[in-house]
Amino acid sequence: MQMGGVIYNDSADKAARFILNCNQKKIPLVFLQDVTGFMVGSRSEHSGIIKDGAKLVNAVANSVVPKITIIIGNSYGAGNYAMCGKAYDPRFIYAWPGAKIAVMGGDAAAKTLLQIEVASLKAKGETITPENESKLLNNIKDKYETQTSPLLCSRQALGGWNH
Repeated sequence: MQMGGVIYNDSADKAARFILNCNQKKIPLVFLQDVTGFMVGSRSEHSGIIKDGAKLVNAVANSVVPKITIIIGNSYGAGNYAMCGKAYDPRFIYAWPGAKIAVMGGDAAAKTLLQIEVASLKAKGETITPENESKLLNNIKDKYETQTSPLLCSRQALGGWNH
């Protein structure tokens, strides 16, 4: 079973070949992003996701034709790089107003940041109640939601506007 939004090894290999062919024929590339990243797990690793993912990232990085990126949904982690994110300097980056751009999805990031915050507070000798933990989680989620907005990314790209 394959899930949408995830880059699998066969998809990465096919995309890398397509990008190389477009470069040979001088055909510009348009990337439509709704990607949560590369598929993880032992099955994917045995199938060659690391090798094929590296081929895709290498093809994008070395592409010489004009590139346009349109973010229509999520743009998370290494998927952002593989699909010509900001780091690869496409000619234009467009994003739907509801798009999300981040290192990882909001729920996963919030839970990770919560674990770090709780460990820090416990190290200081503070007691964390379930209510406090829930409140911390909601605060982290709210902050993360604001930070994944494409509007914030465009502000940063333009040198920062006042909020």
